Amino acid sequence: MNFFFAWYAKNRRNLPWRSAKDPYRIWISEVILLQTRAIQGIEYYNRFLRSLPDVEALASARQEEVLK
Repeated sequence: MNFFFAWYAKNRRNLPWRSAKDPYRIWISEVILLQTRAIQGIEYYNRFLRSLPDVEALASARQEEVLK
């Protein structure tokens, strides 16, 4: 098991959702990662959170805005 942790510490990618503590941000990253590769997902993740920064904004957004 120590081999895995050592490998991970050396090779992990700096992804914006890895340090997220907000359940909304974690949820959004999970949805995006179901649909795209992690590297491509960074741009979508950041853009989505700029547009819809919290669950209240998401709930009040029109469907077209969310799907965009």
